[in-house]
Amino acid sequence: MRLDELPKSARIEDRRGVTVARGGIGVGTIVVLGLIGWALGIDPRLLIGGAEMMSRSGGPQQQADAGSTTSSGSPSDTMGQFVAAVLGSTETVWTDIFAQAGRTYKPPTLVMFSGATQSGCGFAKSAMGPFYCPNDEKIYLDTSFFREIETRFQGCDAGSSSCQFSQAYVIAHEIGHHVQNLLGLLPKVQEAKRAMDKAEANSLQVRVELQADCFAGVWANRGHAKWDFIEPGDVDAALQTASAIGDDRLQRQSQGYVVPDAFTHGTSQQRKHWFLSGFNQGKISACDTMSAGAL
Repeated sequence: MRLDELPKSARIEDRRGVTVARGGIGVGTIVVLGLIGWALGIDPRLLIGGAEMMSRSGGPQQQADAGSTTSSGSPSDTMGQFVAAVLGSTETVWTDIFAQAGRTYKPPTLVMFSGATQSGCGFAKSAMGPFYCPNDEKIYLDTSFFREIETRFQGCDAGSSSCQFSQAYVIAHEIGHHVQNLLGLLPKVQEAKRAMDKAEANSLQVRVELQADCFAGVWANRGHAKWDFIEPGDVDAALQTASAIGDDRLQRQSQGYVVPDAFTHGTSQQRKHWFLSGFNQGKISACDTMSAGAL
């Protein structure tokens, strides 16, 4: 993946190295809640956020001192420059796509943190993985997750240059959720899920996640046409990552068997299929997972 021609975004809050001194639930509790959420098919972030709220209500809390040391703009280190380049490319691509439809694209802010930070959706920890918070329209990213792609998930060949494109795919997926929010889809989904049972809500969430994968493919298509930044092996690496973080593969690794009703992101094959749908066609209409019969 070549970065030299990609525009750098300044919409980054760099909170890495900031100590978050506050009360709250411990790492052990987060792990337990994560396992419970996985077994029950519930997004662990909802359980963790609820536990954090209960913890906060139990007594006075220390406040995070992030505001005094957070920097804004394009970070100067290698990882920061990489994130700024990927984010900048998504801004250009989605601005063009929205403009073609007579709309204005409002770019999100990306928060880089290490360990833990506060978000508009509650307390965020690196164990939760990257996520988009519609409440503050920010993406939260602890870049240690990129190392987990290589080591824990074996989502790309460790040390290879194509791993960068896998990392870019992860960022582009979260940008896809922001696009869904701007299009009004996320609020409608949340409203619909309130009237559904757990299995139905999970099934709907799978469609949301697969569409974000497809939107990442659209970004890759449009971005490559504009900057010719994709190199041999990059798309294969993204597909390998999509496969590595499919619900079926993760469930087999964690519990030895698969529970389809508990899927929240889609199978390995589905994630690859929808990324390729967006990548091959390069348009939003290729990403209609909401009305698609078979995913």
